Amino acid sequence: MRKINEIREAYLGINQRNVGFVFPSNNRKDYKLADDKILAKKRMEAYGIPCAKTYAIVDKVGSIPEAWNSLQKYEALAIKPSNGSGGEGILILKKSQEGIWFNGEDMISTDEVVLHLASIIMGFFSGGATDRALVEECIVPHDCFHSIYQRGVADIRVILYQEKIALAMLRLPTEQSDGKANLHQGGIGIGIDIESGKMTHGFDGKNYHEAHPDSKAQILGTNIPFWNEILSLSLLTASKFPLKYLGVDIVIDKYKGPLIMEVNVRPGLGIQMVNKKGLKPILNEIANLQK
Repeated sequence: MRKINEIREAYLGINQRNVGFVFPSNNRKDYKLADDKILAKKRMEAYGIPCAKTYAIVDKVGSIPEAWNSLQKYEALAIKPSNGSGGEGILILKKSQEGIWFNGEDMISTDEVVLHLASIIMGFFSGGATDRALVEECIVPHDCFHSIYQRGVADIRVILYQEKIALAMLRLPTEQSDGKANLHQGGIGIGIDIESGKMTHGFDGKNYHEAHPDSKAQILGTNIPFWNEILSLSLLTASKFPLKYLGVDIVIDKYKGPLIMEVNVRPGLGIQMVNKKGLKPILNEIANLQK
């Protein structure tokens, strides 16, 4: 009972997050700057914040064939719904030496790609509202994360409040998540010691791990590369968005280093369980510093 009360006092719930921090800190009209990936990228590009290169924006079904033809010069693509969430609707494509496109190990036809782009535009991944398809360069995973698990791309989620860092975690793909890092799809969250940038334990939603559950590669105590740059990039991003409570998602490209992937106005609360640390006292301490 005592443990339960301690959790209630320290851990933030969804309603408490929204009423206590999201709504008072963020103007509703500014939510679109985070919810819409294309708007977010344009803002980041305007302020010189490093992010993945945009190859195309497709907003009409009729323009899909022309857009797809223009993308044939690339060897790898990431196709995303601009207003999607939770990793839904993301399609990663890589071209073989024979010029054939693959999604993972599966060959994918032009008709299938066209159908996916059309599904994005018609709102299949954005609650039924008309959307746009964002086509970006494909991230090459940094060796540090690739040595832990070779499929997919890991990312780092940083939660900030009043332009101060509250908590951070690494999200790694697993066999269950089919190469995606999102926790609700089966990815594993790994706590990060903010001072040192070292990984702590992994959490799969039920159990804690000191090694990746599939590859068995060591997690505990592993250093995250570019950690100081990641902290600085998170703070820079927070300073350029009119959102005082937000999540910033960062990937580390093997050749380009840290890149901002997206900004989230309602970052999930699983980061607390991953770090074994509640957000309430951290956010309250930050709020007191502002007084």
